[in-house]
Parts: sequence; structure tokens; C-alpha cells
Amino acid sequence: MLILSVCAIVTMMTAPTIPHASAAPVRLLVLGDSLTAGYGLPHSDGFQARLADALHAHGDDVTIIDGAVSGDTSAGGLARLDWVLAGGADAAIVELGANDGLRGLDPTEMERNLTAILDRLAAKHVKVLLTGMYPPPNYGADYTREYRAVFDRLSKRPGVLYDSFFLDDVALMPALIQADGLHPNAAGVARIVGRLLPLVLRLLGEVRPS
Repeated sequence: MLILSVCAIVTMMTAPTIPHASAAPVRLLVLGDSLTAGYGLPHSDGFQARLADALHAHGDDVTIIDGAVSGDTSAGGLARLDWVLAGGADAAIVELGANDGLRGLDPTEMERNLTAILDRLAAKHVKVLLTGMYPPPNYGADYTREYRAVFDRLSKRPGVLYDSFFLDDVALMPALIQADGLHPNAAGVARIVGRLLPLVLRLLGEVRPS
């Protein structure tokens, strides 16, 4: 049996408590296009700012890395991925493909680009939330089927969280879309953030388990 002396006990009881160093903020990369860049909106109403506000309100310490560029295709996202990852990242939201669809680009090429992005993020041990998209209907049913099949296949990658449609419950709703008919307004962004928040929290939980 271990017996502590009175002096030792007093020392233990009166010694100052040294707080644990707080964990560093999770670095969350948002790799996307105008939908996540906040096109047509004040900065405070854009997706990244609203997501940061929601995470802060939830008590999560997160630094968002802005990797969203309006007009970007999957090829553009791949081309600058190494640059936006230069400072490191712990997790990433990948929202690309909308402009591939708007331009009628080959879904096979989009899949090649998105696969390369996911491969590079996996190699750097960056946890990923991939969010999908639908193309405009004017390219026909075959194109839509081939385009959507890309996201269906990528959704099955091990370790990738998946959201099937970034604009779910927002697209084609005039009250939630800007006058261009493409981009969410402030209310639309708020709805997107609210819908995605549980998945983002799950993503962060994989980086920093409770």
C-alpha cells in the first residue's frame, strides 16, 4: 500500500492547477465554386461566413480556408488544390461540378478531376465531405444520367461523407434564389447551412473525436 506523507498531501492539495493547452482550431478547407464563394452576396451572408457563424454558435473552434472561386470547374479546383493546401488542412468540403454541368463538359473528365482531388486529400489525411450537383436539363437525359453517376460512384469511396445535392430544397425556389436563377440568396444560404450543419459536425467529429 502506498502511504503519502502529510507534507506530500498538503503539497498536492495546494499546488496550482496547470490548465491543459487548448486544442488548435480545426482547419476546414472549402474547395468550391461560386456557390460556396458567396457570389452576389455581402461577405457576411455567403456560405463560408454563415457556416463559420453556425459552427461558432455550436461551440466549435474552426478556421475556414477559403478555396472557393466563382466560375471554377472541377479542373480548376484540381489545378489549385496544392496551393490552397500549402498551409495544411484537417478537413475539407468539396463542392465542385456545377460549372462542368453548366458548360456541358464531359462527365468522364469531371470524374477524373474529382477523383484526383479526393486522392490528394486522402494522401494528406484530410477528412472530406463531398457534396453533389445536378446539371441543367437542357443537355438531355443521357447527359444527366452520366453526370449524376459520377457522384453516385464517388459517394461510395471509403471515408468520404456525402451530400447528394448542395442546393437541395433551395434550387427552383424563387424565394431562395437570386434573380439569375442559379445562386442562393441570403435566405437560401441559411437553409443550405442549416441542412449541411449536421454533416459538417460529423466531419469535424472525425477530425477531433469527442
